[in-house]
Formats: sequence, C-alpha cells, structure tokens
Amino acid sequence: MNALSNMLSHASRIGVIARHAFTQLVRMKVFYFLAFFAVILIASNFFSLPQHVGPESEGVRVLRNIKSWSLGAMTLFALVISVVSTALLLPKDVEDRTLYTILAKPVPRLDYLAGKLLGVLLLVFVSLALMDLLMTGALQLRTNMILTEQVALAESRGWPAQDIAILREEILSHGPTASLQGAVFSVFLRASIIASLALLISTFSSSTLFTTNISFLIYFIGHFQADARSVFTGGGDGTGDGLLIRGASLLFSLAIPDFQLFNVIDAVIEGQVMPLAILLKLTLVALFYFVFYVLASWFVFAKKEF
Repeated sequence: MNALSNMLSHASRIGVIARHAFTQLVRMKVFYFLAFFAVILIASNFFSLPQHVGPESEGVRVLRNIKSWSLGAMTLFALVISVVSTALLLPKDVEDRTLYTILAKPVPRLDYLAGKLLGVLLLVFVSLALMDLLMTGALQLRTNMILTEQVALAESRGWPAQDIAILREEILSHGPTASLQGAVFSVFLRASIIASLALLISTFSSSTLFTTNISFLIYFIGHFQADARSVFTGGGDGTGDGLLIRGASLLFSLAIPDFQLFNVIDAVIEGQVMPLAILLKLTLVALFYFVFYVLASWFVFAKKEF
C-alpha cells in the first residue's frame, strides 16, 4: 500500500512539473516560428499539386513527394524542438531561480528531470500530431483527386478492369495508411531519444550552445554507428585485443544510438508496408535509450550543487 502511495506521489509530482515545462515551452516564440514554418512547408505541396497532371505515374509521384516533404519537415522540427527545448530548460530554471525553489521542496531530483523531459516530449508529440493531421488531410484529399482522374483516364483508354484495379491499389498504397502513422510515430521515437540525450548533456554542460551542438553532433555520429560497429567487430579474432575491441564496440553501441534504424520511413514513402514488428523494435530501442539517458542524467544531477 505504501509502495503504491509512493508511486502515485512520484507520478503526481512528475505530472505537475511536466505541465509546467510544457506551458513554459509553449510560451517561447521559437516554437510558434517553427510550427508556422512547418505548416508552410506542408501546405506548399498542397498548392503545387495542380501543376502535376499527366500520365498515371505522375499521380503516384506527387503523393510520394507530399509524404517525403511532410515527413522530412516533421523529422527536422521534431529534432530541433527536442534539442533546443531541452537545452533551454535547466539554464532557464537557474536563471529564473525556479530550480532553487523546486529543489528546496521535498522533490526528488529524478522526478524533476523526468517531469522536465516529459514536458518536452509532450510538446513534440502535440507538434507532430498537428502536422500529422494536416498532412493526412492534404494527402487524403489529393489521393481522392488523383484516383478519380487516373481511373477516368484509364477507362477512356479502354484499360481492362484488372489493370484499373491494380492502378487503384497502387494509388491507394501511397495515400494515408497505418504505415504512414507508424512512420510519424517513429519520428517521435527518434526525437524522444535525442531529447533524453540532450537532457544528459545539459546536466553537466555550462551553456545552452554547448548542449545543442554536442547533441546534434552525436545525432550525426549515430547515423554511422552501425558502420563503426561493423568495423570494430570485424577486427575481433578471439585474442585479448579482439575481445577488447569487441568490448569497446559494445560500449559504443550502448552509449550512441543507431539512428539509421529509424530510416524505415523511407520505405513508407515508397509505398511499402511497415511491419508491426519493426515498429515494436523501434519502440523498445527508444525506451532503452530513454531510460538509460534519464538514469545517467540523474546520476550526474544528483551530485550537482547549486
């Protein structure tokens, strides 16, 4: 009973801090600027579509472009919002002296860090949900228009019913699908990893600029993690040096996420189906690094004096 009461107490404190962090971030003008720019990027695909009228392959290409631009914009803004917002949180609380007020109360530092990070992730989730809603609406509208045009064109050319059915299926595979929603969720998972990484760096960083730069640097290094691991493990020969290299490779893999795993959204853009097993794997990978980075942040932050 006491354990349950303690868990509820921790959850309540984390929820309060998360709501405060979310409100604090929403009030920052940079968030509105980024969201506005994302809307312009997605809407530009919508307004340029009437220029693409032609052979049946053009319709699929237009739908692919809408998904590519939209998911690209979502990825960019999710990463930027995650890193910048997390990098700003701790320095902002120190500057406003909010941190001293919170820590003066019986609030565990782990609850404080978890609440702040969840506030950032809530902001990213809401941003992605709004962009996803806009993308899905525009994509559904364009899919219906292209489907009507292409089917009418095929019928006027006397296509067999079987070929028209294949054309219809091809166009619908590039419209709003469950795999597309899975791709958006994978964007959120990748953003949650980079946000928790930025939180870890901010616990020992002395400036927001340092946290931002190092976070983006590790993000780019993470895209080559699989290649580096392959080179390391290829050098293992079972000897002492080989075991040392394998151990170093394992530690490298634990510290730096393999962000190439999240490039499965490219296959979704091409109209392929994202298996549920892949989405589950990405969720577990994101959960592992989220917990790992939060615990590491707590380890550093718990010993820090203010």
